[in-house]
Parts: sequence; structure tokens; C-alpha cells
Amino acid sequence: MASTHAPHSKTAAIISRPDRSEVARIVPGLLTWLGEHGYKVIIDEETATYIAGHEVVPRPEMCCNPLDLVVVLGGDGTLLSAARVTAAIDVPLLGVNLGSLGFLTEVPLPSLYAMLEAIAAGRATVEHRSLMQCELLRGDTVRGSYLVFNDAVVNKTALARLNNYDLFIDKAFVSSYRADGMIVATPTGSTAYSLSAGGPVLMPTVSAFVITPVAPHSLTHRPLVVPDSVEIEILLRSEEEVAYLSLDGQPGLDLRDGDRVRCRRSEHKVNLFRTGTDFFHVLRTKLKWGERQA
Repeated sequence: MASTHAPHSKTAAIISRPDRSEVARIVPGLLTWLGEHGYKVIIDEETATYIAGHEVVPRPEMCCNPLDLVVVLGGDGTLLSAARVTAAIDVPLLGVNLGSLGFLTEVPLPSLYAMLEAIAAGRATVEHRSLMQCELLRGDTVRGSYLVFNDAVVNKTALARLNNYDLFIDKAFVSSYRADGMIVATPTGSTAYSLSAGGPVLMPTVSAFVITPVAPHSLTHRPLVVPDSVEIEILLRSEEEVAYLSLDGQPGLDLRDGDRVRCRRSEHKVNLFRTGTDFFHVLRTKLKWGERQA
């Protein structure tokens, strides 16, 4: 019997949230659709837990493949992970929401195949989101360089006293902050931790970053919105030498007195397939903002 699959001319990757049993139910049909539409498929190790017989590529190595599409099955955390590991090849991501809030993975599971058909027909909208390149510096040494989609957070530990942070924009001194922490967020990340700390909501397409102090000692220290063309640097001055740098909510990196965190716009962007729903509808739905009165 002849195969109904089209010849492979494109490559798609499937990245899944760990420990979600529904992935086992979703993936077989997804693989069939992708095969029938001419895709060779690679999967990450999390997806391989539920399906056998396909090429498995660890997430950090996904960018070594010439991908045309990445399907992300999970929540926003899974999409953040996928965005970081594929940003260098500028591949579009389709985020399918298996979580709860789903700011980024806005496509509900019942709409998966309608979105795939729209992608195949060239009708799907792609939105370009900015990334930050963040560096951790100790003295003159760069201890690490990281791509960040949501935010970089310098924070004290639960038991430490308030830390002091000096903020610089394009090497110009802005202010000293005595606070629990400091957040540098992209427009996408403005609805994450920064929002909880009192920061503003930025539309995802705005060319800006927001700097939000966490529980500052001075009430006059407010969130600051700056162009994304600037370089932001936070200098830690900690008497107890206890603080952490967390990137996109990942486990923290130990910081010590005198360490600097430097953030700037990355040359790469994250490309997300969108349903066409406007941003304010998303805010009303996800944040439970009020609907217009009749």
C-alpha cells in the first residue's frame, strides 16, 4: 500500500512539557498531520517519553537543525525554554496551551489543527518578540551570558536583609535602590513578575524594557520604562553577600558583592504564531479585567 505522506522538504520539532499525560494522546495525530504535510519530525526527550520511533534531539541541540516549525505542547514555561534554545535560528513557534494561564501559549488544544492548516496555507500571523542578552560580570570577567525572553531578576534570599543596587543606563548613574530585588523585563515579561511587583503592562511590540524594583525601601522609587536600545547595568552592593540572579524564572545563580548584571537587546527575536486575538482581549481573558458594560 502506498504511503500517503508527502516527501520531506521541511523539518518540524515537537517540544513538550514534562509529566503531562495528555501529550501521549496528542502527539500521534500531530505526527500524522506533519508527515502528510511534508515535514520530517524531530522530538525532544520529554516528548520521547510518550512516543517511540522518532529522532530524539535534546533541547539545547535543537538549534543545530534547520527547523521550519516548532510545536510547543505545554504552558508558558515550556515555551520560554523552547524560545531560548531556538532563538538563534529564528524559527517560528506554535505554542499550544496545556497549562493554565497561557499568555504565550495562547492556542487552545481544540484549535491546534485549525492553526496548523492556517500555517500550511500561509494565513497564520507571526508576531516578533524581543529578547534580552544578559551577562553576569565579576570584576572584569564575564561569568555567563544568557538569552532571556521574560525577565532577569536580582533578588535577595528569603532570610537576607534588603540589598543595595546601583542602576546605570548607558553607563550613566540613575539611582541607588535599597530593595528586595530588581527586575529587568522585556515587553513580553512585563506581565510576569514585574507586573506582580507593581510594574506597568507593555504591549509586546513596544521597543522598550521595564526596570522594576521589588519592595523598595523608598516609596519614590517607581518602575522605569526605557528604550530597548540602551544598556542596563545593575551593580549589587550586599553586606551579606547573599543574592541570586534568576533568568526567566530558572533556578538562581549565586551573586556576591560587586557583581554586575548587564542587559541589552539581543540581535535575535522570538517569532510566535498568533491566533489573531488582540492583546487587550488576552489581558481581559487572562487577567480577568472587566468586560465593557452593555
